[in-house]
Amino acid sequence: MVGFCVLSFVLIVVDHLSDYLDDIRAGLTILVTPVLVAADIPGREAREISEMFSSRDEMRSHIKILEQDLTLLKAKTAKMAALTAENNRLRDLLGSAAKLQDNVLVAELISVDPDPEKHEVVIDKGSADGVFVGQPLLDAQGLMGQVISLSFFTSRVLLISDRSHSVPVQVSRTNLRLIAQGTGVTNRLELMHVQDTADIRPGDLLVSSGLGNRFPVGYPVGIVDRVEHDPGRPFAVVTAIPSAALDRSRHVLLVFTEEKLARAAEVRRNGSGG
Repeated sequence: MVGFCVLSFVLIVVDHLSDYLDDIRAGLTILVTPVLVAADIPGREAREISEMFSSRDEMRSHIKILEQDLTLLKAKTAKMAALTAENNRLRDLLGSAAKLQDNVLVAELISVDPDPEKHEVVIDKGSADGVFVGQPLLDAQGLMGQVISLSFFTSRVLLISDRSHSVPVQVSRTNLRLIAQGTGVTNRLELMHVQDTADIRPGDLLVSSGLGNRFPVGYPVGIVDRVEHDPGRPFAVVTAIPSAALDRSRHVLLVFTEEKLARAAEVRRNGSGG
């Protein structure tokens, strides 16, 4: 033992003072490495087995957290998609309002009549906002209907698809004047008493004619989609698809002519004075 201690001391001194032992150390390292690797195998295998079981539990917990995050992100994505779609609809609506020469008021649908025989909706604007009975209602694509009753903060609107609703129209291509009546179906209008020889065909745009002084001139009402000529009938069968999204629009425009706008302003002033 004393001899080995003396030898170790001598080797330490020689290694510190010179580089004679560098090659020997490199060779011994090559020989000792397999022994070190073999000696580490049991500990490494034990660590891997322990990590395997622990990582399995951690992986399950991690997967559960990821599933929760995924559900939350899906909900946020759906909400963002809905907000984006609503924002696009509002931009279209405001763009439509900018094209109109009449003054308009933006309103929002708050309820729909559950009776399938009635095509009526309620909006969040009423007499306090100057709304009046008979006032036209539009969305970004075309004419939707007219106000039929009022309360202070809300109004009830009859859609053009209701069976009891009719609107004077004219064919944009030929200026042919007709009456478009609701059919009780939101995506279908019927043109009344169309002469069999009338110049009308699928694809023609129908706009409000202004007759009756209820609807201003030129608002899109629908697109003709079917024209049938039956020799056994005195009139042709003509139907059209409404331009407005009657069953989808949420934000709408109430249209004021200059006369109605002045009258509404006067009503508000009188109400404030009272």
